[in-house]
Amino acid sequence: MLQQKLATIEDVAAMAGVSIATVSRAINEPTKVADATRRKVTDAIARTGYTTNAMARSLRMRRSNMILILAPDVGDPNFSNILVGLETEASKRGYGLLIGNTQNDPSRETDYLRFISSNQADGLILFTGHLPFGLGQSPADARLPPMVAVNEPVLGEDIPFVGVDNFEGARVAAEHLISQGHRRIAFVGRAPNREINRLREDGYRAALGGAGINIDPRLIIDGDGTTESGRAAAELMFVRDALPTAFLCVNDATAMGVIIALNARRYDLPRQFSVMGFDDISFASFITPSLTTMKQPRHRMGEAAMELLLTLLAGEKPGSREVLLRAELILRNSVTRPPG
Repeated sequence: MLQQKLATIEDVAAMAGVSIATVSRAINEPTKVADATRRKVTDAIARTGYTTNAMARSLRMRRSNMILILAPDVGDPNFSNILVGLETEASKRGYGLLIGNTQNDPSRETDYLRFISSNQADGLILFTGHLPFGLGQSPADARLPPMVAVNEPVLGEDIPFVGVDNFEGARVAAEHLISQGHRRIAFVGRAPNREINRLREDGYRAALGGAGINIDPRLIIDGDGTTESGRAAAELMFVRDALPTAFLCVNDATAMGVIIALNARRYDLPRQFSVMGFDDISFASFITPSLTTMKQPRHRMGEAAMELLLTLLAGEKPGSREVLLRAELILRNSVTRPPG
């Protein structure tokens, strides 16, 4: 039985029509190689079977070219589009992704850290808003891996962050409602322990304050960002007998809950009540009335987060450790001028 000859870097270089040094750079420093050349080298590696050798070399260097993503809920409407941006940028740079769905379970977070401790992942992308449980708690973990927080910052830690400017986005949203003539504007989704909610509430308060509108504390309702919390908030308004003319919701899921509650009471929307969301998830354009909202640049968030992490992995200093992207006002049919 003949043993197939293992491919060498010389074979790859010959097939790709480039030098051995170029092949080496394409494998080890892909950002320093032109896209067309990198594609030729990648194709030659696949055709010659040199991939196995490259993997072995990565193991010797204690590098995996894999990134671990920890997310509390991969079903979150924002996650998939951010993930596409992460994967797009990682693929360009020769990296793959591992996804850990933590379900807010500390034991699952600790389990996923084995990919870091066993050198199966080189860096971390965090959607959780906190450091993983167990990270840095033993001498072996004293040196934390490069990591970037996305969508929700890690408070109290010097972790680079990429997300939308929640304060400014909510301020723009509230100002849009004010420009339509609304002065009794409810904020649905107060949660002081969540940074996103706090920033969006602060943006709402800044807009009303800037317009000289006194804030009625009865119009600020707690919420956890779910559709049910939005429905319950709308019902609470009727119990309090403190109705607004417009609802500014912390996210689109909450806004949908508000719309469902008002539709169930047979109100004519938006003629009797205006409702505004934040995020622009895929369902926002399908509910009746279609939802006016603030669109998060999710794909770009993913790309920017991966760019920042790979800069850290390369041992380079990033231009900024915080990247805040602007949300875009999306006008649909759920907002109009108040009655009368």
